[in-house]
Amino acid sequence: MDAKCNLKYQSYSPRKVNVVLDKIRGKSLQEVEYTLKTIPKRSSGIIYKAVRSAGANLSVKMGKKLNLNKVWVKTAYCTKGPMKYLRRYRAGAMGRAMPYKKKMCHLTVIVSDAKEVE
Repeated sequence: MDAKCNLKYQSYSPRKVNVVLDKIRGKSLQEVEYTLKTIPKRSSGIIYKAVRSAGANLSVKMGKKLNLNKVWVKTAYCTKGPMKYLRRYRAGAMGRAMPYKKKMCHLTVIVSDAKEVE
């Protein structure tokens, strides 16, 4: 059985989030929690929350408390969200004003009780 967690509109660059997601794909939840606590990246905090939420969703779906060693991260990916323009500007060429652009991402984590990795 699978369970899913979506985090949308996170203010992290998808490229930087994917670096961390590559390290947790296919591991058990207990391994993932230990790994994410030791990775010195800013995005590891939201990924930790997403993995915990997906594990809790699977626990509710199955109707019992699960052993973290027997739950696996099946799929974890990050897609690009909308570019956010702040209400501040910096100087551009020929006297123009250029807005600051901030990157956003949508994060999806799918966990399963069977060890199959896509």
